[in-house]
Amino acid sequence: MANEVKQRTRIHTVYKTADSKRVPSVTTILGILNKPALLTWAWQCGVNGLDYRSVRDDAAGVGSLAHYLIMCDLKGEKADTSEYSPQDLERAENCLLKYWEWEKQNKPEPILIEQALVSENLGFGGTIDCLAKVGNEFWLVDYKTSKAIYPEMIYQLAAYKALLSEHKHIINQARILRIGRDDIEGFEEKQFINLDKAFELFLCCKRIYELQKEIK
Repeated sequence: MANEVKQRTRIHTVYKTADSKRVPSVTTILGILNKPALLTWAWQCGVNGLDYRSVRDDAAGVGSLAHYLIMCDLKGEKADTSEYSPQDLERAENCLLKYWEWEKQNKPEPILIEQALVSENLGFGGTIDCLAKVGNEFWLVDYKTSKAIYPEMIYQLAAYKALLSEHKHIINQARILRIGRDDIEGFEEKQFINLDKAFELFLCCKRIYELQKEIK
């Protein structure tokens, strides 16, 4: 199982329409965006004498493990962490503990977990972290283990909401749940009811992505 986690960090899901046409993922489309926070972070690593690639890979590994632990918890599965170091596991479990606090307060009832969806109408795909029923509402929840909630995460959420809507799912609200990998990185939750402008921006990114491919 741990091998599957590591493999998922290297291999992206392939999304295809009903007629077997391959379509880009939400994250691939948003990859065209400039990410100034990432450049600032890389520069700061250099100032501190750190190799940003090693720091990035370490954070990504812990983030992927934390995400895996949360998904296993949602599915009621036992996570296989035998191939991970005690240090990485401790940091990932710190994220899980924070998630459990949120879960205890909101009591979500999962409907979809890590569900891959494709838009036949617009030609893109994405994997939803969780669609859950909370009380009388249906929440789209996206889990992040980053240091902050960045604008592209909101555009991503808007695209996921559109995917769910096309597949006839009701969404009363969408949320990003950011779970820091340690106490310094903290915990943050943002609720979004209207994502129309964010989705409009995503569609603009999709058109730019398509034009760039045509030019190449």
